[in-house]
Amino acid sequence: MEKTSWRSDRVSTDLSVYDNSWWSPGPKWKIVLWFLVSSVTINSYLPLPMSFKKWILRLFGAKIGSGFAIKPKVNIKFPWLLTIGNHVWMGEEVWIDNLAPVTIGDHVCISQGVMFETGNHNYRKRTFDLFVKPITLENGVWLGAKSIVCPGVTCHSHSILAVGSVATYSLDAYGIYQGNPAVRVKNREIE
Repeated sequence: MEKTSWRSDRVSTDLSVYDNSWWSPGPKWKIVLWFLVSSVTINSYLPLPMSFKKWILRLFGAKIGSGFAIKPKVNIKFPWLLTIGNHVWMGEEVWIDNLAPVTIGDHVCISQGVMFETGNHNYRKRTFDLFVKPITLENGVWLGAKSIVCPGVTCHSHSILAVGSVATYSLDAYGIYQGNPAVRVKNREIE
């Protein structure tokens, strides 16, 4: 059996020098105000009308088309970095951690518990630098419950990410993807 040894001469992570001062999603007052408002309107189980939630999101800079349906307890980090097309369904407990822009096309279904992760850390850097990349969902995409979309991913037209799957790379149009990391398992046929 091969033995792996730890070498003391290796460079190690040093979080004391971590610096993400280059990144700013907006003024602090706006971030704090959004946190307070969203905790009782969007990221809440209060039975508020969808039209009111849509109005609140637009008030904070989200671009939203017609026919938008949003369920309770959705967590949207920065609505001013969110664009949503027409006839989009967003399920309960969706988490949009949009440190970078998230763009959602028309006729997209985002099932309950889906996570959008636009940011991550560079584990190869001693300083564990933050990086952010946008996420795009083109028209007709369906994200299954508890699936995860990682930074820089584009889910192309009518692709599907199956329940509990993790998209670490972009999905081809009309492909059905499953697993962690998600791989194409079949083609989507629409009658």
